Amino acid sequence: MLIFRDHFSPVSLMKSSQPVPQEVVQQVAEYFSILSEPMRLRILNLLRDGEKCVQELVEATQTSQANVSKHLKLMLQAGILTRRSEGTSAYYKVQDELIFELCNMVCDRLATRIEQQALNFRAFSLTTKH
Repeated sequence: MLIFRDHFSPVSLMKSSQPVPQEVVQQVAEYFSILSEPMRLRILNLLRDGEKCVQELVEATQTSQANVSKHLKLMLQAGILTRRSEGTSAYYKVQDELIFELCNMVCDRLATRIEQQALNFRAFSLTTKH
């Protein structure tokens, strides 16, 4: 994400009619792809309250250590998480708090759409009753 942050602001990237370099588009897509996997969203939500070791995440997600470790590695490489070792345990925490802002924005948007759909269904059911 360094190129995205150093050379383009998020607002100018989305509002500009100028061609965006392929390298920038690729890095932005990779960042957003982190949010495309449900297990990663579950892990991020567990890390919202602070640092956790891999075993805690394995227990909370009820999946294998290999699966959790795979997702942690991807988020670490993307710069979203940091890792520290203590003895034989690895601890992860969120490095980039922006990820929570993005998730909140998406959830708020989805909630608004669902609420509007519910209103539309209620209005339809009222007009079809005799």
